[in-house]
Amino acid sequence: MTPADVTEPALLRAIAHEARLLDEQRLDEWNALFTPDGWYWLPADTAHTDPLRQASHLYDDHLLREVRIRRLRSPQAHSQQAPGRCHHLLQAGEVLVHDAAANRFETRTPFVYTELRAGRTSTLPGVAWHTWRVHDGALRLALKRVDLLHAAEPLPAIEFYL
Repeated sequence: MTPADVTEPALLRAIAHEARLLDEQRLDEWNALFTPDGWYWLPADTAHTDPLRQASHLYDDHLLREVRIRRLRSPQAHSQQAPGRCHHLLQAGEVLVHDAAANRFETRTPFVYTELRAGRTSTLPGVAWHTWRVHDGALRLALKRVDLLHAAEPLPAIEFYL
């Protein structure tokens, strides 16, 4: 695949595929969706624009995502005994930027995330902003930003990626 091959339907399928990997806890495959320099960002306020100068719940590069994934799989992760589960309910995604010349594609997807852990259900609504680019012949995430409706409020301990 080249940037010229990227279509709106391909971008919308990529959004759904990314959520499915998380729901099925296929975390290594999910992590592989990112470019080597890709980031996962969960700002502490939806108005934040700079993860290096403003508070974030998470701002994970490849190494931090790998560490979190290993921790979730560890038998010492007591919060995951028994393992929790999650589900993403996605609204229709939108393609906001489709710039093949710059190899930059941006999407916006409202969602409701539900997590079941230790008999308790947590539900978090929000919007996922994906910045995609073609890397090594495939669509990859340069950035996933998750703006939670409750971002500025105290959040429950979130065990999975949203």
